[in-house]
Amino acid sequence: MGYYLCYLLAINIIAFVACFIDKRAARRSKRRISEQTLFLLSAFGGAFGFLVGMFVFRHKTKHLSFRIMIPLFCAIWIVGTALVVKYCL
Repeated sequence: MGYYLCYLLAINIIAFVACFIDKRAARRSKRRISEQTLFLLSAFGGAFGFLVGMFVFRHKTKHLSFRIMIPLFCAIWIVGTALVVKYCL
């Protein structure tokens, strides 16, 4: 269980930082992180970190796909984590 929580913490920090880096690159007209990569980070557990980053940095909040998919990934991870806690403890 400890490794699972460490993984979730790490992937959420990575997603949050990726949101910051992409927003900063957008402001400076630099090379961006692809939307596919941002979605993959969220799908693999970084949805909460990315959701916080969306609001803190006001990044991707106007994109309907992000407004739908990121909270959906959050819900999926909540259910998945609840199942892990229920059946692994």
